[in-house]
Amino acid sequence: MVMIQIFLTVVVAGANFVRHQVEIFYKNDRSIAPKLLRLLYSDCFVTGCDASILLEGSNSERMAPQNRGLGGFVIIDKIKIVLEQRCPGVVSCADILNLATRDAVHLAGAPSYPVFTGRRDCLTSDKQTVDLPSPSISWDQAMSYFKSRGLNVLDMATLLGSHSMGRTHCSYVVDRLYSFNKTGKPSPTMNKYFLTVMAKQCPPRTRKGQTDPLVYLNPDSGSNHSFTNSFYSRTLSNKSVLEVDQQLLYNDDTKRISEEFSASFEDFRKSFALSMSKMGSINVLTKNEGEIRRDCRRRN
Repeated sequence: MVMIQIFLTVVVAGANFVRHQVEIFYKNDRSIAPKLLRLLYSDCFVTGCDASILLEGSNSERMAPQNRGLGGFVIIDKIKIVLEQRCPGVVSCADILNLATRDAVHLAGAPSYPVFTGRRDCLTSDKQTVDLPSPSISWDQAMSYFKSRGLNVLDMATLLGSHSMGRTHCSYVVDRLYSFNKTGKPSPTMNKYFLTVMAKQCPPRTRKGQTDPLVYLNPDSGSNHSFTNSFYSRTLSNKSVLEVDQQLLYNDDTKRISEEFSASFEDFRKSFALSMSKMGSINVLTKNEGEIRRDCRRRN
């Protein structure tokens, strides 16, 4: 009993330290909230919430094309270094990623929610396992993908709301602007004025050597990277940046959910807390599975 109490005390202290460190990072860079959200999504939706996305290697998950531009690794590394000094072998990288993401999005305006600890870290990471879908997939394809991870239609509509902050590359948007479904015409659902605005930011093609431009997923949030329900208002006005977001209107259930969340920020916040908890529990490793890495970038 005494050993259990000591362990729980250490875990709570670890969670408090993670929160403190995230607060420091957030004061200097508000973009850590969407960066960590994307990092957690890229981890949990592939082989589960097992910190496989954090492992380095020429064949690791982070080298997959879908994971281009991932950020937030340095934050996890710095937190892990200190935790290993204070309580070695107790808090896994998978738990740190979940805790840090929860704390960062809370600072951005999302609700705080329980993060149950005890996850273990996986031993391998293979880019061939990365099946993260294109942001141009159909509603049916998106729903099928979320269901394969044990999530439902409410979870999908809710988690897509995390696009209320962050940025994406123009290469994920140009098809909507210039040749939707290879028609040679823009997406017919896109607001005409917003189409003009986006076309100014994203040219049809980039010149050789030119970097792929970045645009805000939610221009209303912009560089503040604030967690709000304006994402749903924009979707209802046909002003979504990504096609997968706009397709929330293509189904009666997700359209109704979008209308509800647009009208009530609190309803969105409550649903977000529940869906994030579910996502953080996808295929976790526990007990004697995997390990607790000393360094999040490599196995012990």
